[in-house]
Amino acid sequence: MMSQPAITHTIADLGNEMLLARTSAASQLNAQMGSKKQLTVGYVATMGALHEGHATLIRRAREQNDVVVLSIFVNPLQFGPNEDFDLYPRTLEADAALAAEAGVDVIFAPTVEEMYPGGQPRITVSSGELGHLFEGKTRPGHFDGALTVINKFFNILKPLTEGATLNAYFGQKDAQQLALMQRMVTDFNHDVVIKPVPIVRADDGLALSSRNQYLTPEDREAALVLSRTLAHLREKYITGVLTDTAVDEAREAINSTPGVRLDYLEVIDPATFQAPVDDQGRVLALVAAYVGNTRLIDNMDIN
Repeated sequence: MMSQPAITHTIADLGNEMLLARTSAASQLNAQMGSKKQLTVGYVATMGALHEGHATLIRRAREQNDVVVLSIFVNPLQFGPNEDFDLYPRTLEADAALAAEAGVDVIFAPTVEEMYPGGQPRITVSSGELGHLFEGKTRPGHFDGALTVINKFFNILKPLTEGATLNAYFGQKDAQQLALMQRMVTDFNHDVVIKPVPIVRADDGLALSSRNQYLTPEDREAALVLSRTLAHLREKYITGVLTDTAVDEAREAINSTPGVRLDYLEVIDPATFQAPVDDQGRVLALVAAYVGNTRLIDNMDIN
C-alpha cells in the first residue's frame, strides 16, 4: 500500500484556526479535526481566484459539517492547448483570506508535482458519452481532467476522515460537471455525498465566475444578455409557448448582441443532457458564449 506523503508546509499568517497544507497527510488533517472525528467533513474543490460564488459553497459546507476542507489547485488537465492555464489567476493570499472568513478549517493547495508526480498521469478517468457533449465538445478532454483530479482528491481525503461522512459541494453553474461528478460517485462507488449548491448571481443577474474579472465594463454589460435570455426562455416554458422557433430566436438575440458570440444554447434534461422527453422532471436551459475574448457559461431551471 502506498503511504500518504507528509505535510511539509504551513503558513502562520493564515491565523491559528486554519491550516494550509501543500501536501496530504493523515497526521495534520486528523490533528485539525481533533475530537470532531466520525462526524462530517465538507469538501469544496476549486482552482482558486475565489469569489462570492465559492464563498457560498464554503458557507453551505460550514453550516452542514463539523470540518471544512477547501482544495485550491489549478489543474493542467482541464486546460486545452489554446486555453489560459498560464494566465489563470493564482491569488492564494486573497483566497486564504476569503476562505478564513467563510469558515474553512483546512486549505489543501498542492503543487502540480504533488498531484501528478512524474508528469502527466498515464491513467485518467473518462467522462464517457456525457463528457463529449456541450462543454466537452467545445473543450475536449476538459471533463476527463476534472474527473481525474476530483477522483484523486476523494481518494486522498476519504482515508484521512477516518469514517466521517464526506460531503462534497459543487455549484450548479457548472451543471454538466455536477452531473458527471454525481455519475462518477455512483459508478466508482465513492463513499462521498455530492451536495449541489444553486448559482450565485450579481444584482444584475450575471452568474458569478472567476472569468468575469477578464470582462471590460462594456463586455460585462453585454454579458447580461445570457441571463436575460435564460429568464426569457423560462417565461416561455412556464406559459407553454417554448417552441423550437422561440429557442432559435433566443440564439439570435445572443448572437446579435455586439461583442457576443454564441457557442451553444439548448434546452435539456439535466439527468441525460438530451432533449426532455416529458414535463415530469427538471428542464434546464444551458448557454455558453464568448463575450469579447472571455468564454462564459450559465444555465437556469426553466420549469
